[in-house]
Amino acid sequence: MTTTSRPVPRAGILDIEAYVPGKSSAPGASKVHKLSSNETPLGPSRRAVEAFKSIAGHLESYPDGAATKLREAIARRFGLDPQRIVCGNGSDDLLHLLATAYIGPGDEGIFTEHGFLVYKIAILAAGGKPVIAPETHLTANVDAILALVSEKTKIVYIANPNNPTGTYLPFSEIKRLHAGMPPHALLVLDAAYGEYVNRNDYSAGLELASACENVVMTRTFSKIHGLAALRIGWAYAPEPICDALNRIRGPFNLNAAAIAAGIAAIEDTAHVEMAAAHNAKWVPWVTQEISALGLQVTPSVANFVLIHFPQTHGRTAVDAELYLTARGLVLRNVGSYGLPHALRMTIGAEEANRLVVAALSDFVKQAE
Repeated sequence: MTTTSRPVPRAGILDIEAYVPGKSSAPGASKVHKLSSNETPLGPSRRAVEAFKSIAGHLESYPDGAATKLREAIARRFGLDPQRIVCGNGSDDLLHLLATAYIGPGDEGIFTEHGFLVYKIAILAAGGKPVIAPETHLTANVDAILALVSEKTKIVYIANPNNPTGTYLPFSEIKRLHAGMPPHALLVLDAAYGEYVNRNDYSAGLELASACENVVMTRTFSKIHGLAALRIGWAYAPEPICDALNRIRGPFNLNAAAIAAGIAAIEDTAHVEMAAAHNAKWVPWVTQEISALGLQVTPSVANFVLIHFPQTHGRTAVDAELYLTARGLVLRNVGSYGLPHALRMTIGAEEANRLVVAALSDFVKQAE
């Protein structure tokens, strides 16, 4: 019998690269504009804040383990069956639960070349093998994904829109992807940024998740609802999949404050519309202004843009990150996503957006 001096994680766990969030500080800067985590500059709904405060006098009580009232509020908002909604501690929780429920040793999970890092972590943590599909022009390629699907494939994760590129697949392509998949494989549509998309050919995936036995759509309250600190996610799925998730999720995986604030947030449609309008105004402006500096910006339908820097001294992404951070402008280094020559910028308040453009203008001029 093999003995060790301490407990050892099972094979594969220590091969996982831990997720590293975007930076939130800029040492030495008098004021910091955090544009690294795709948080809304409008903050949460006032109604959500009041609902959060209302829980303060009842912290001794366990929350509803089924988050019943939140599921019902979500169902009312979108015209869904609340029995087919599962809530999680952020949508990341649900992405992990899906992998745990459907992937085992020898199984494969597919995601795209520059897809959300959590997909790979979830697949590896479940004991599966990550399979990476190449993208075309930083956009998911349906044919490339289908070419990798096999009997071993148990999950295909698609972020639509994708983080960190901001690109998306039209609903026609999502349907084509699903049509080409075998029934044993689960298609997970991660629509964390779906509320920001204003394209006529886009769908977050509720239609497919409603009609198909092997499709799940996940959403989050962390982005447009401004409740990232509370970690609220939800999935819409066929009842057998909901049953599997409910068997393995934590019995109180959503706290009482999150449930109360989530209900208020989903009902405050005016706040959501205001956040979407702010984004619709500033994404084109930021894209146009930064492009005018000679830097490439990937067209985005989300609440962030991907800025590309030439691989020449004085204008690299690393140099730009240092330059911006020194001025209190914190963007996201996306080298871990296979994009070492780019930075991701969250659309912020007007002041932050204008400061980034001005700083990048100075940065480019100094490099000339």
